[in-house]
Amino acid sequence: MQTPPRLPVPVHLDEVLKALARNARLPVPLLRRLLHHGGALEEAARWRSDLTERLAEEIDALGHGKASHALACNPDLPVGMKRRLVHGDDASVRSALAGRDAPLPRDLVEAFVADPSAQVRRAAAANRRSPSDLRARLATDPDPAVRAELAQWWTDAPEEVRRTLLTDTDATVRAAACATYFCRLPHPVPPADLHPALLADPVTRAGVVAHLDLDPRTARRLAADEDPDVRGALAEHPELPPDLVALLGRDEDPLVRVKVFLRKDIDESLRKVIHAGLRAGSEKTKMDPFDADEEDVLCSFAMLELHIRIVPWVWEDPLPYVDSPYAVFRRSAAAAGDALPWTAVARLFDDPDNEVRKTMAAAVSVLDPDTAERLERVHEESRKWPGRPADNAVFPPETMRRFASDPDPRMRALALRDPELPAELVEGLAQDDEARVRREAATHPNLPAPALLLLLGDADMRTTRAAAGSPHLPREAMEAILAVAEL
Repeated sequence: MQTPPRLPVPVHLDEVLKALARNARLPVPLLRRLLHHGGALEEAARWRSDLTERLAEEIDALGHGKASHALACNPDLPVGMKRRLVHGDDASVRSALAGRDAPLPRDLVEAFVADPSAQVRRAAAANRRSPSDLRARLATDPDPAVRAELAQWWTDAPEEVRRTLLTDTDATVRAAACATYFCRLPHPVPPADLHPALLADPVTRAGVVAHLDLDPRTARRLAADEDPDVRGALAEHPELPPDLVALLGRDEDPLVRVKVFLRKDIDESLRKVIHAGLRAGSEKTKMDPFDADEEDVLCSFAMLELHIRIVPWVWEDPLPYVDSPYAVFRRSAAAAGDALPWTAVARLFDDPDNEVRKTMAAAVSVLDPDTAERLERVHEESRKWPGRPADNAVFPPETMRRFASDPDPRMRALALRDPELPAELVEGLAQDDEARVRREAATHPNLPAPALLLLLGDADMRTTRAAAGSPHLPREAMEAILAVAEL
């Protein structure tokens, strides 16, 4: 039997143990030893896809009930263990089971729909895998919060269910059933015969506006509504008369004005005025949030909407907007991808806005290596919108080897996407000054085992987790980790 390597105590030992608990290559005998560490036990309960019913029961017993919720959150939990958890007293555990996006036996869903806890029934209402006939029972649930949850999540419910929710006696349910935002697509269309009642109801008025056959009298009345959500919904209506487009373009609420800005049919001079006002308020908020008033803050929200939107009418006819002065339109044009001529694609790849360049890189079916490298070098990373130009490109081996010695750590990390990168280069990158590079090296198949063991003691916590979770971590190293932890 091979002697386990000597391993110093990792700086982040607890994190190493938790990451090891998720390692798919961890043998069952070692997993059983690891389960005596509380954090690792919960990690295994929540994330391992290979738990047998017996192992799940052992985890539950060792956790003294504390692991039950983690087990319930595991979509791959064996059905037998799910049945056992259903009979527990903890509603949060039953709720976690009821809300998992995983197939459930019909009798379990029946139990969730009839559960005494509204928390559990709400989870069943939101679960798209609940059988329709059972889910429909929740439309008449005694708790309005359950009915509202159903209205927000079951957007393609049968018409009789939607009617029941749209005419509910509780305002929160009606508001959820006829809203401007739903938790899932497609957004439901309320039956035409209910439009008058929904329009008369303050809580459903904004939600029904988009579905109206708009007449001038109704449009004028809605344009004067005190609710900005109603005016905002009206501002997007395709049948809005030109005079009301101009009126709403000067609305006191920036979130209404931005809806007008995104219309195809507005005067360009009005579009320019709206954009300048929104940008000025947003910039003021950025410079001194404490000095900004409510309108300035709403301007920043409006500009955020422009930062993330893809405008359908631009996407459908993109060429006229490739050189638009507004990034939202150029980004929407870029989303058309291969439908654009290469001259337009090239211009959008050179766009001064990072999101336009990134959208263009993601939208083309194949990105050539030279363009991808050029975009990578000017790419601005964002935690909210991850992804990078290299995601849609295939670099030749010689380019990846060149990246391994690049001055930019982002490019060195990119080199590690090549599974054939020579071991000596991978080992060198595992000793890189930048943690993000070492972290990428930790899971590379060609990283020599001694270098991988060194990363278990890395000062960067995310790097140690990557090393402990590597599918290439030798069993001997796993045993050494357990020995250091005295497990």
